[in-house]
Amino acid sequence: MPDPLRIAIAGLGTVGAGTLRLLGLHSELLASRAGCPLTVTAVSARDRSKDRGVPLDGLAWFDDPVAMAREAGADVVVELIGGQDGPAKAVCEAALAAGRHVVTANKALLAVHGSELAEAAERAGVALDFEAAVAGGIPVVKALREGLAGNDITRVYGILNGTCNYILTEMREQRRSFDDVLREAQRLGYAEAEPSMDVDGTDAAQKLALLASLAFGCRINFAGVYTEGIRRISLLDIDYAEELGYRIKLLGSARMTDSGLEQRVYPCMVEQRYPIAHVEGAYNAVVAIGDFVGDTMFQGLGAGAGPTASAVVADLVDIARGRRAPTLGISASGLKSLPEAPIEKHHGAYYVRLMVTDKPGVIADVTAVFRDEQVSIESMIQRARSATEAVPVVLNMHECEEAAMQRALAQIGALDSVVEQPTMIRIESLA
Repeated sequence: MPDPLRIAIAGLGTVGAGTLRLLGLHSELLASRAGCPLTVTAVSARDRSKDRGVPLDGLAWFDDPVAMAREAGADVVVELIGGQDGPAKAVCEAALAAGRHVVTANKALLAVHGSELAEAAERAGVALDFEAAVAGGIPVVKALREGLAGNDITRVYGILNGTCNYILTEMREQRRSFDDVLREAQRLGYAEAEPSMDVDGTDAAQKLALLASLAFGCRINFAGVYTEGIRRISLLDIDYAEELGYRIKLLGSARMTDSGLEQRVYPCMVEQRYPIAHVEGAYNAVVAIGDFVGDTMFQGLGAGAGPTASAVVADLVDIARGRRAPTLGISASGLKSLPEAPIEKHHGAYYVRLMVTDKPGVIADVTAVFRDEQVSIESMIQRARSATEAVPVVLNMHECEEAAMQRALAQIGALDSVVEQPTMIRIESLA
């Protein structure tokens, strides 16, 4: 019998306990696939007495996860603590310094420190694997790093946050407000009690920064991801989107442009003819476009104990088999620092909704501003009439530069006849 791969797990929350459960349940299957037993030898968590639903008998317990990373008799350390700094970072650094492989599900850590940790892993001659950090159980990291290695990737985009996708789906299907659906998502466990990481787009931006590095061979640049969340999306906008043949999705997208690497996360209108428009509920989906393979789409659950544990264990099997690819697809020393494409240089079409007083001359004032900024209107919807309340006016705009659109909207928002700041949603071209 070959020697086992000895595993130390730091963090026994939902994913940590799920990983232990999977390793125990599929021990024989995994041994046959890995070529040796996958054996957990040590664990660390904050509360030793907590019942996690999995047996911890016979495992070395460490109160200090950093000490475990340094001292435990383990070949690989699995970091499932979370957070971009603090113990999570220290655990990974200690494990790499000790010559141990590292598997992590920590997108926040990698988004900020991933390039440096990849360099440390390369110096130590060990693996730093992170399939579980992006899109849960969807094997998109391996796909970009290995499966599509023969392609020049021209774009990668996707639905990278299941909480936001669930909220937008429920708003449309159940005709409920954002606040109402968010409360339900928190009750069901889809959203945290403090949901800002999800609904403000930060979680998706962290994942996109990792995908962009894999796709374009560049250093991770989380600070360069333009990010908007979904708090401002109203049921009214969702209804108009449906009428116009779109679905509103929070998309993360990265591609090279003449201005540099464009990384952006924001809610946008997606034509219903595209498959990603029909990815609903808590599901994630990632599309990678290669020059030889064309469009490839990966879909599945992006979070939760089962999908994330599945990705963690897949990395462990690779390490046991000796299958090792550079952390970010190429040598860490070869990662490029790419110029950032500012959002002001974005060029595309736009949906604009105005709430205006119903009186003569309003539309003339609005169209004059767009004319002066050389922004062209493709179509307009104006149906409601009211002598006392604001009425919606919806405009679909031809493609233009973002800077011109933002200048026009700032002027229109200052008009006396416009009673609230204009709502602007980008119409995403996925062709």
